[in-house]
Amino acid sequence: MYNIKEYTSLIRERLSDYRFYHSLCVAQSAKELARQYGADEEKAEVAGILHDIMKESSESEQLEIIKKAGMTITDLEKSSKKFYHQISGSAYAKAVLGIDDREILDAIRYHTTGRADMTLMDEIIYLADFISADRDYDDVDIMRRKVEESKEQGLLYAAQYTIKSVIKKGKILHPETVNAYNWLIRTYFSNKK
Repeated sequence: MYNIKEYTSLIRERLSDYRFYHSLCVAQSAKELARQYGADEEKAEVAGILHDIMKESSESEQLEIIKKAGMTITDLEKSSKKFYHQISGSAYAKAVLGIDDREILDAIRYHTTGRADMTLMDEIIYLADFISADRDYDDVDIMRRKVEESKEQGLLYAAQYTIKSVIKKGKILHPETVNAYNWLIRTYFSNKK
């Protein structure tokens, strides 16, 4: 149904060697997580390969594709370019590639921030981006262990890690990340002491 080879060629043209390799690794991790959790492996691979397609594009190109796709960007998101690529990546998949599958589009759209009420596909891409084979940040081994323990433990650790990291850097914390954390606590951990 989807042409992974075409998408791979496309990101090869659009991304640096580093980001291209990262995208391949995320796609592989997403496919493995989809298999583990009973999700559609092809959709996970597509979302994984395309999740950073706009990461290295100019601000003006990203804003243009967001507008073309009929999507919106909040004032808070406009104030931090870090948030652009997840929105513009989803917009690119929709407007340029003609992907209309909401699972894929939303998984790309929320892969950095997470959100409340994440779908299984959202969760898979969010986690795959954290644990892909190329990742080497300080807590990556802990993150991978948490994901091995359970999807829920991995999601919670990822949200906590993001919140702490953003606060420590004095950067803008997206409300969707806070919403994701609160949703995870309410949904998976509120009955545990």
